[in-house]
Amino acid sequence: MPAIPMSPIHLDDLDRIEWQPGSAYRGQDMVYQGQEVFFRKVLCDRRKEGGGFAVLTKVCPPPGKVVKTVAVARSEEHIFRLRGGRVNKSGKATQSHGNAYTLNPTGHPHSSMIASETISLVIYSGETDDVKSIEFADLEPAVGEVA
Repeated sequence: MPAIPMSPIHLDDLDRIEWQPGSAYRGQDMVYQGQEVFFRKVLCDRRKEGGGFAVLTKVCPPPGKVVKTVAVARSEEHIFRLRGGRVNKSGKATQSHGNAYTLNPTGHPHSSMIASETISLVIYSGETDDVKSIEFADLEPAVGEVA
């Protein structure tokens, strides 16, 4: 079967693309007590042509909460964190915020915990992750801190 030719895509003004709420593409798992937590801007979806999927994602955790997502990569997943980033259970950064890269190879189980607004450019070589769970947990005091 011959490959379907793909034409170039140019997006000159990303602000003109609206943030799509998570509930619109994944249902109520993306909402916490009526508040949208997950958003995305689809930049390119070439999966039907045998290509990948590029998206800007934004996670906006409720105050005092950490959002834990567990997933398995269904294709190579390249994540470029542009703002915010991963944290531990007490909300302390576990990587450079706004300046990090992650590669989840196909079949790789992975998770993240997010406690502040985080924006990432995510590029999949094919299908998006198989999300196993999303949890909203209270931030825990760090060792030596009083709650």
